[in-house]
Amino acid sequence: MSDETTGTPKDTHYAKLRRAHRDAKRAQAGEPPRRDGKRGASPGRALADGRIWLYGLHSVAEALKNPRRRLHRLLVTRNALSRMALDAAALPCPHEIVEPRAIDSELGADAVHQGAALETEPLAARRLGELSGARLVLVLDQVTDPHNVGAILRSATAFAADAVVTTTRHSPQESGVLAKAASGALEHVTQIEVKNLAEALGDLAAQGFLTIGLDSEGPQPFEAELLAGDRIAIVLGAEGKGLRQKTRATVDRLARLDMPGAIHSLNVSNAAAIALYAARRHLEKSSTPAP
Repeated sequence: MSDETTGTPKDTHYAKLRRAHRDAKRAQAGEPPRRDGKRGASPGRALADGRIWLYGLHSVAEALKNPRRRLHRLLVTRNALSRMALDAAALPCPHEIVEPRAIDSELGADAVHQGAALETEPLAARRLGELSGARLVLVLDQVTDPHNVGAILRSATAFAADAVVTTTRHSPQESGVLAKAASGALEHVTQIEVKNLAEALGDLAAQGFLTIGLDSEGPQPFEAELLAGDRIAIVLGAEGKGLRQKTRATVDRLARLDMPGAIHSLNVSNAAAIALYAARRHLEKSSTPAP
């Protein structure tokens, strides 16, 4: 499914307003405006041993509840701790009560951390063979934008998808940006990495999944008539270029989302949400006994 855009003039306008607001606050505090020499660059400090920063209230709160997480330390403001309704004495890792500027110094000033940052290790990816009992799976064919992947994880959680499958290469690694876009969903969806997507699609078909590739030029509409069976894998293509040719040749069916308006393609995360809704409705009907 094609992605019309991953960044719009409106997004740029709001980013400028956020930076202006941030600089005004720093001026009030007697501090110079922060500039890193390149628009949008916020590298923060490099972490050792593959650790990453997760930030934002929802991302941090859900990560703290996840027993699969290896947690190292939490930087949090008093206000953020209160908003997350957390008991400081019961936190599962060491923590420091800090001012927002201490988190800025770790993450870079452009990270919208909301007063909470968690140093942790990425979640370990699962294997394709762990899909026993799964009925609804998303497969991402080199979707590279972490904002889109995060939004897809959020929709996958909302519609109770059993897993999201990505490729080891040409897919974003777990990061604070991805987790923030997922708004806590990163902790709830099984994530599977595969080296060869065509082989993985073959494995899914062998497990009884109907694999459906979304494509704006698909010959059939993605509707109830196309959906069949009780195991469905929806395959989504990269931003801009859509599904790769080999993927198109490997899936069981190609389908389009019919749109009567002037625009006939959607951002990949929006397409994922619509397809998940339709697939979930189909699966609920197929599992309901006839009267």
